[in-house]
Amino acid sequence: MSAHSHKEIDFQIMWNRLIAVVGEQAQVLIRTAFSPIVRECEDISAGIFDLQGRMIAQAVTGTPGHVNSMAESVGHFLRHFPVSTMKEGDAYITNDPWMGTGHLNDFVITTPAFHKGRLVGLFSCTSHLMDIGGLGNGPEATDVFMEGLSIPMLKLIDQGQVNETLMAMIRANTRLPVDTEGDTYSLAACNDVGVRALCDMMDEFHLDSLEPLADFIIERSRQAVLDKIAALPQGTWCHEMTIDGYNAPLTLKAKLTVGENRVSVSYDGSPPAVGRGINVPMAYTRAYTVFGLACAISPDVPNNAGSLAPYHVEAPEGSVLNAMRPAPVSSRHVIGQMLPDMVFGCLRTPLPERVPAEGTSCLWNIAVRGQWFPKGATTPQTYALAITTNGGTGARPGLNGLSATAFPSGVHGTPVEIAEIQCPLIFWEKELRENSGGLGQTKGGDGQIMKIGTTQKQPFELLAAFDRVDHPARGALGGQDGAAGRVETASGRKLAGKGLQVLEADELLVLLTPGGGGLGAP
Repeated sequence: MSAHSHKEIDFQIMWNRLIAVVGEQAQVLIRTAFSPIVRECEDISAGIFDLQGRMIAQAVTGTPGHVNSMAESVGHFLRHFPVSTMKEGDAYITNDPWMGTGHLNDFVITTPAFHKGRLVGLFSCTSHLMDIGGLGNGPEATDVFMEGLSIPMLKLIDQGQVNETLMAMIRANTRLPVDTEGDTYSLAACNDVGVRALCDMMDEFHLDSLEPLADFIIERSRQAVLDKIAALPQGTWCHEMTIDGYNAPLTLKAKLTVGENRVSVSYDGSPPAVGRGINVPMAYTRAYTVFGLACAISPDVPNNAGSLAPYHVEAPEGSVLNAMRPAPVSSRHVIGQMLPDMVFGCLRTPLPERVPAEGTSCLWNIAVRGQWFPKGATTPQTYALAITTNGGTGARPGLNGLSATAFPSGVHGTPVEIAEIQCPLIFWEKELRENSGGLGQTKGGDGQIMKIGTTQKQPFELLAAFDRVDHPARGALGGQDGAAGRVETASGRKLAGKGLQVLEADELLVLLTPGGGGLGAP
């Protein structure tokens, strides 16, 4: 075996080890978080970056919206905190939607990794927090300032000393100060564990720098994706999809071009930003678009700066898919998670054997808020919870769609038992919505039926951010559409798919999540 081959094998072993390191980083975050959307649903991302801000490896656990936008956020951290200024024990934080992961409810923390006194890399992570003040995690705001506490690029920890002034500001601007503070520390802690695991790895392999390994990983991944692209037919294909929007439907437009050494997606022609919080910052648009491309073109290539590089995404400034500050963006997932379906629609002509029909796509999170008396409490306490639920995915070539499954986000559904511990809601019914998936040669996945009430005498608020109510997932190649979603009360009162609504203590909330579209003629 040549020395060159021996070195490549060593690099491959170290690459796998890095993935294990960030996997440990992610598990620490999940196991120490206070918010159930992190603990139970794994709505996070974790990764390691080189000193140029290139993502080398990401944890397998994590949503595309978090991972691929976090990949850009580290570059913003480096602009504000150059590597020459970083000290051992530092950590930096932001929740800026345009430099983070798209809305204020996600905190991003980046930590420099030192080995034997030398800066060798960066660990970054993000997770969703239940409440950061403002109007709450719904689409009601008319600008980002109404949506909650905004943290610019700041130093959270300075050589091991926590910024107590910043932590006091965070606690003072949330309805859940204990949970929010705990989640912030869990983010910082998982990065610290990543740093220790990296140091152990570098000692084991006698490494002084990560740069040769980073170059190997990024170049191999980039070339693997380029090889996949070279095997595709070249050309340009377009797709349109109408979704519910806020008060009026929106028609998204995409044009996908496969060139010699890259794939480009343009959303030119998509509608302008709207006055409520379903707008999408560009980083989140890019994150889910690139994820859709990777699913169809390079699903077996690890996700890092190299594998992302051949994919190019653009959207007009000021559009709903490239909203500019201070546009409201709290519920950016409603549109952002539709973008893989846009990619698949473009690729259906050249690659029909690889792409599914449309699915529910955007999560049907049940965001609730109110006052209650937990067992033993003598004074009312505030609760604010996002209960993660989902509908059916689109039918796949040769396989039915998945029922009650979150694609493309990948988060788990919140267990009923956990939701009922965290707040006074009680689930009287939760079952599959049979035959809600569209018929086809392969069938769309089914949604769910849920009936939810409260154990208290107080009303509760629903911060609705649902889609596929007026415009269900469409079947493809002759397949039938999935069933539309419905939001109502047990007495028949119809509720809006988006916006803050109050349910009285004696009312039952009824949710029917959408089904996925069928594929091929039944």
